[in-house]
Amino acid sequence: MRALLLEWPGATPTLSVSAALARRGLVTTAASPAGTAVVVGWAGSARDRVAGARCLLDAFARPGASSRLPAGDYAAVLVCRDRIVLVRDEQARVPLFFRESGGRVSAVSTSARHLGEGAELERRYFCRYLTGAAAQPHWELTPFRGVHRVLGGEVVELSLTGRLRGRVPEGHRRAYDPPAPAADVLGLGDAARDLRRALENAVDRRLGKVTACHVSGGTDSTSVALLAARLLAAEPGGPGDLVLLAGCFGTGELAGERPYVDEAMEGVRLHAPGARLVRVDADDVSDFDDFERHAADADEPHAHAFRAPFWSRLHAAAAGLGCDVLLTGCGADPVADANPLHLHRLARAGQLRRMARQARAWASDGERGLRDVVTANVVRPALPLATERVTAVLGRRGTVLGGLGGFTRPPWLRRDFARAHGYREASVAEARFVFGRRPEESLYDAANYIAAPDPLSWRRARQDGFLLSHPFLDPEVVATMRRLPAEAVFRPGRPKAVLREAMADLLPERIRGRTAKIPFDELYARGLRTHGDGLIDLCRSASHPLVVEMFDVETLCRAVREARLGLGDAYSWDRVNSALALVVWLEGIGRCRLTHDTAVPVISGS
Repeated sequence: MRALLLEWPGATPTLSVSAALARRGLVTTAASPAGTAVVVGWAGSARDRVAGARCLLDAFARPGASSRLPAGDYAAVLVCRDRIVLVRDEQARVPLFFRESGGRVSAVSTSARHLGEGAELERRYFCRYLTGAAAQPHWELTPFRGVHRVLGGEVVELSLTGRLRGRVPEGHRRAYDPPAPAADVLGLGDAARDLRRALENAVDRRLGKVTACHVSGGTDSTSVALLAARLLAAEPGGPGDLVLLAGCFGTGELAGERPYVDEAMEGVRLHAPGARLVRVDADDVSDFDDFERHAADADEPHAHAFRAPFWSRLHAAAAGLGCDVLLTGCGADPVADANPLHLHRLARAGQLRRMARQARAWASDGERGLRDVVTANVVRPALPLATERVTAVLGRRGTVLGGLGGFTRPPWLRRDFARAHGYREASVAEARFVFGRRPEESLYDAANYIAAPDPLSWRRARQDGFLLSHPFLDPEVVATMRRLPAEAVFRPGRPKAVLREAMADLLPERIRGRTAKIPFDELYARGLRTHGDGLIDLCRSASHPLVVEMFDVETLCRAVREARLGLGDAYSWDRVNSALALVVWLEGIGRCRLTHDTAVPVISGS
């Protein structure tokens, strides 16, 4: 979707924005003597988007400015008197791309597909995309040769004529630097207090004029909704509008979540009696419904397009009520819990007895074996590719999905294609991103991309008028959890103990005591039962030449049949989903014509 377009039809730049997105408040323009800023999304505060745009403009108006990036969900183009600045927030929820050749940028847009129209496809990108769930957002490569991604937290500087001057990478201007590591004597109560303060700030930044909160009946989403209700109730001008949104099932396993959803909603209404409760019937929804449309229309291949039908149902309900923000509990699992990769740190430091003692506690907590815990959190981070190869050899036993992990080459990806276009190099780089030299720190960087893959939110923004936003992935929350030692927040048998302690005065008792939720496996199984034959036919009938060049189609079809029978696990299913989405996306490249909203000039080069 093209929210903005910066180009050089002559010697001076022309900047235009989508009229529809500007009307919905998703594109904000601000001008001052220093220049002009166009912000897609929001910076600083979702409620005062103009102030956030001006703040960005003031921060980068001077050459060499070293201001921190404000928190928010935004991509921005700043046209100053002597230069142009492209910038994205650390969470990287709003896309931003530029087309470059020979050191000169010819166009900037939020749509890679628009910039790459007619360009050759970049085969290296597809190898990177197929390495795993975290690959897309942190790679500069895009599907189109010559089109580059502005990375999360990155600042790109151009001259007024489009000459690329420099790129300041992620981390150099973080909104919140991790404080110095806390002492091991820090208690759960102290950690909970710090998390509560950071999470309240994160929710406060995201409140809109009409705020929707996704309520699933779990600790995470309920905590966000409770804090939103409290903050809105405390506003001096009267409480703001709050919508509590839940997808509900009356049959099957997921019907067991209904009592928790009801209790969560009633708990929130104690603090915001005027909140509107919206229960969306999802009994007729299954994964892969209308898969061709959801996967083909995306700007880039969208690995989680199979889950789009459920979220689309909820988005439509929120949009119908005029919501301008939708908050979720995504990200709490990796961010707000004890960091199990702390065991890797103990092993590196030679504290093997301490590591073994804590690994036993983790094994007891998750009802797993000690070997499984050590393999997952000590051995695999140290030797990720080797561990996956051994697992694949031991687990294959005649199946396509057996033992397939997150980085190794899936059997349906042709070996010669993978070798020619750098699949091994991509796997190594992806493993280093996910685990890094210090896996206990890399967890938080990877969590941002693994926990909340929401390109659907961006694709639907024009019709919905909002983006998903994730308080648990806010830079302040992540920085707070980074500094807390695992010993301060881990309690065997009590996952996310620090969050439960932080919200102890607000969470309903039944939800505070929950240790597990019913997964969405039923939706996935139902979708494959319903659409499995169609997905196989789709692969076999694909006409794009890259599909056959890249995939052994019959092996991919066999993988779909195995997943339909329940073989494999979450890792292998993710690999199948990614491949299917890529097949549909490639088919859509040749069939779908790009459409654009009416453009409103902001700066004219004439």
